[in-house]
Amino acid sequence: MKKIALLIVCTVMAANLSAQEGLKIGIQGGIPLDDFTDDVSLMLGLDVGHMWALGEVVDVGVTAGYIHGFAEKYHTGTITNDLPSIQFLKAAASVRVWTSNSFSFGVDAGQGFGLNDGNDGGFYYRPQLGYLMGESTELNLSYTGIQLGDNTEWSTVSIGIMYTIKTIKRF
Repeated sequence: MKKIALLIVCTVMAANLSAQEGLKIGIQGGIPLDDFTDDVSLMLGLDVGHMWALGEVVDVGVTAGYIHGFAEKYHTGTITNDLPSIQFLKAAASVRVWTSNSFSFGVDAGQGFGLNDGNDGGFYYRPQLGYLMGESTELNLSYTGIQLGDNTEWSTVSIGIMYTIKTIKRF
């Protein structure tokens, strides 16, 4: 029930953001590192957020999203061992610094909520580098880390694409 409530809250938050300037929607794909390399083969993520410009160089905002780690399948002889997929909902604050008109660096930091059994989630952070390919399309390279309670860390390296939907200000 707790997981369903968190999903509803994130969905409502994302729906409310669509009425604001600078809605960002993105998808990312990557590979796991360290503690989960034997359990997970591939990671996909979806991000929804909003950024506000503090000037020409710094942007701040909020982001929410979903991360899904696809489990490895092991085959030894006639025995198949299915491992569970690993899933998180994330909610975070974002900061971006634009070093030029095309390049940025920044970080998202907040909470990753574990959705699968035995996954309590933890502190979420995602440093990233971005390249603006057009007026509204950004390519980014990032590292994702979620500090889990038992001295393990969900960590991935990923590449993603983000699209910005700019809204018109009405006075």
